[in-house]
Amino acid sequence: MSETTLDYTGRVAIVTGAGRGIGRAYAELLAERGAKVVVNDLGVAMDGHSDAESPAMACAEAIVVGGGTAVPNTSDVTTAEGARALVATAMDTFGGLDIVVNNAGIFTNDAFPEMDDELLRRQFAVHIEGSFQVTRAAWPHLTEAGYGRVVLTTSTSALGADNTVAYGVAKAAVLGLGRSLAQVGRKSGIKVNMVAPMAFTRMMIAGMVDAGIEAPDDIADRGPDLVAPLVALLCHETCPVNGEVFVSGLRRVARMFIGETIGYTHPGIDLTPEIVAREWDSIMRTDGFRLLPDTMRWSVINEKELANTPLLAPGM
Repeated sequence: MSETTLDYTGRVAIVTGAGRGIGRAYAELLAERGAKVVVNDLGVAMDGHSDAESPAMACAEAIVVGGGTAVPNTSDVTTAEGARALVATAMDTFGGLDIVVNNAGIFTNDAFPEMDDELLRRQFAVHIEGSFQVTRAAWPHLTEAGYGRVVLTTSTSALGADNTVAYGVAKAAVLGLGRSLAQVGRKSGIKVNMVAPMAFTRMMIAGMVDAGIEAPDDIADRGPDLVAPLVALLCHETCPVNGEVFVSGLRRVARMFIGETIGYTHPGIDLTPEIVAREWDSIMRTDGFRLLPDTMRWSVINEKELANTPLLAPGM
């Protein structure tokens, strides 16, 4: 059975942080498949400070030379004004907007509690404010069109890492933002999903060197181009999911999901710490866990809804 080639002709995409690394791989693949791409990159170093390079221009020029359509943009996505200017570039240049890939990010190893407040603020500004501001600026246009594909960038560091506390917290917040926006966009034809990319980019290699870890010799086989196919699918009109998180890279694509154990339900209201301790094994057992649905509203959760939540065994 032959595969249908995913085509993006007629679609307009914004990719933030697209001047280098993973973002550039996204922009180039989308443009290669026919999308008109706004290549956004402020041109800063990995820690968020200024950089003299102009990666947005370099990426856009390379796309055009290769026969694609792209324009550069150097707006600061951490501000409302910068986000609006970025979206205006797409609307004014290409007359529409269909795809938003929030890829812009910075990375710094840290040590808790010694890290300073400024490091935390920079992480939050780029990862949370940047994703929020760009998506909010694009949202009215997507809503009006009744269609949109939004990808946000989280990280496995959101699950906990002892040397990237600030980065991990920011990426965990992005995960929550994406899950919420997926619900907001459901009735407007907008799908929002997240990716935790894994690739040997300058950002990852610098982090490894800083942590005293030697980079492998086969970096070419673990590059950003291997992250892009999953993201491209999430950007396509045939995207099959909403509110999901995926790990992508190193030739592997996997779903990362939120679940809870079946746990222990006490028959009365006389629950005590001692009962919790006694039932600890039941609380911690992962067999037959609940996969939390992406449509769950905390305001209407009740025992019946939880009882009807599908159960999945690990690995299913």
